[in-house]
Amino acid sequence: MSAIAPTPGPGPRLVDTRGRLAGIDRWWLLVLAVLAIIVFMIVAMAKPYAEIWNFVKDGISVTLRISVTSFFTILIVGMLGGLGRISGNRIVRGASSLYVEVVRGIPLLVWLLYIWFALPQVLQAVGGALTPLAPGVGAWLTGLRIDPFVAAVIGFTVCYGAYMTEIFRAGIESISKGQMEAARSLGMGYAQAMRYIVLPQAIRVILPPVGNEFVTLLKDSSLVSVLAVSDLTRRGREYVSRSFLSFETFTMIALIYLLMTLIFTRLARWLEQRLTIGH
Repeated sequence: MSAIAPTPGPGPRLVDTRGRLAGIDRWWLLVLAVLAIIVFMIVAMAKPYAEIWNFVKDGISVTLRISVTSFFTILIVGMLGGLGRISGNRIVRGASSLYVEVVRGIPLLVWLLYIWFALPQVLQAVGGALTPLAPGVGAWLTGLRIDPFVAAVIGFTVCYGAYMTEIFRAGIESISKGQMEAARSLGMGYAQAMRYIVLPQAIRVILPPVGNEFVTLLKDSSLVSVLAVSDLTRRGREYVSRSFLSFETFTMIALIYLLMTLIFTRLARWLEQRLTIGH
C-alpha cells in the first residue's frame, strides 16, 4: 500500500518586509538626520544654539510665506506666458517671447533691487506727469510706497515667471497634437480642449521641473534680506551683528534651510509619483 504524502497546511505566513520598505523613500532618513542634528544642538548646546533658534525662528514663517505666495503668482504668470508662447496670434507670441528673453537676461538680485529702489521713482515720475490731467491718480502714484514683502513677491514673480513660462510651453508642446485635434473633432472649442484635455496632461509632465523651481525659489528667498524683509537670513544677520557669533549662527541657518528644502523636495517627489502617467 503506497503512502500518501501529507498535504501541507497553511502554516505560519511570512511577511516580506522588503516589499514594504521598497515603497518608502529612504531620503526621508536624511530629513530625520538633519532634524535630529538641529534638535541636538538646541538641547545639548543651548548656549548659543537655543538662543539663535529663538531669535531666528520667526524668520522661517516669513520665508515660507514669501515662497508660497510668490509660487502661486509664478504659476499663474507661467501658465499665461506658456499659452502666449504657443499662441497663433503673432503679437501675443512676440510679447511673451520678448518677456522671457529680457527677464532671463537680468539677475534675480538686480530685479529685486530695481523694484525696491527704482520702481518707486518711476511711479513718482508717472504720477507727476499725470497730475495735470488726473490729479487724483497722479497724487496716488506720487505718494505710493511699496511694501518690502510686496516688492519681494513682485520681483520673484517677474523673474521666475519667465522660467515657468518656458516650463509650461515645453510641457504643452510635449502633448501630441492629436489630442487637440481629437478634442476639436468632438465639438470642443480651443479653450475647452486646452482646459480639459491638454493642460491636465501637461501638468503631469511639468510637475518635476515645477517642484524643482519651488525648491530653488525657497533658497533664493534669502535674497530678500536686502529689501529689509525679516526673513530667516536677515534674522541671522541681525543676531550676528549683536553677538558676533558668525559660525554658530550661520551653521544653524544653513541647517534650517537644508531641512526645509529636503522636506519640500521629498513632498514634490511624492506628488510626482502619485500623478505619474500610467500609475
